[in-house]
Amino acid sequence: MLREDTVFGPIFSRRLGSSLGINLLPRNGKICNFDCIYCECGWNKDGLADTRLPSAKEVREALEEKLQACRAAGTPIDSITFSGDGEPTLNPAFPEIVDLTLALRDRFYPSARVSVLSNATRCGVLRIFEALRKVDNPILKLDAATDAQARRVNRPAKGYRVADVVKALERFEGQFVLQTMFLKGDGWETADWAEDWMEIVRRLKPREVMVYTIDRETPLQGLKKYSVEEMRALVRPLLDEGYNIQIKG
Repeated sequence: MLREDTVFGPIFSRRLGSSLGINLLPRNGKICNFDCIYCECGWNKDGLADTRLPSAKEVREALEEKLQACRAAGTPIDSITFSGDGEPTLNPAFPEIVDLTLALRDRFYPSARVSVLSNATRCGVLRIFEALRKVDNPILKLDAATDAQARRVNRPAKGYRVADVVKALERFEGQFVLQTMFLKGDGWETADWAEDWMEIVRRLKPREVMVYTIDRETPLQGLKKYSVEEMRALVRPLLDEGYNIQIKG
């Protein structure tokens, strides 16, 4: 299980390049309203030892210190990325922290992008939506086309509905990145609902789609990854229609 400092890296990301991470969740725990079967941070129940969230002041100080050090060392940064151990938008100070991050980015690494990896569950909250609209890369997850499929893969908190998330994502008017995990389980696989998922993509028209598969140990045993060739074949109709799709194995 990953347990990240408030600011960590930069690390190489297969999707974002040299990525400096911001973890708005506990340093020694995990807080998420999903409990995904493939999560590299492990199960939620195993991350309960620490529930303290960093404040905006703590994030500002840690981020400024790290950016100063990276610039002095000549370390390249392609993306300053909100990720960490759980869902970053659950931190009550998320909108304020987005603003301070953008300001520090402009000061130290003006060519770097600011990215947010989110499960999209809180896009319907106005202040979260407005904060996500400010960043360069709002990377928003939709792994399944129906509630039953989401329960199988994401194990969301009570009240989650795919239809609500899709409706919230429509408000971005295509100015976001849709992220989807492709994987295979015991007697099922993402290919089973690829057609329905593609219909949602057509409805949302995101500027980019990130399709990827498992790369690290998963909490649920027995999951299998897709090859790049398999994923490309599944999304071929969208590619042929001109959608910008990044495929990572």
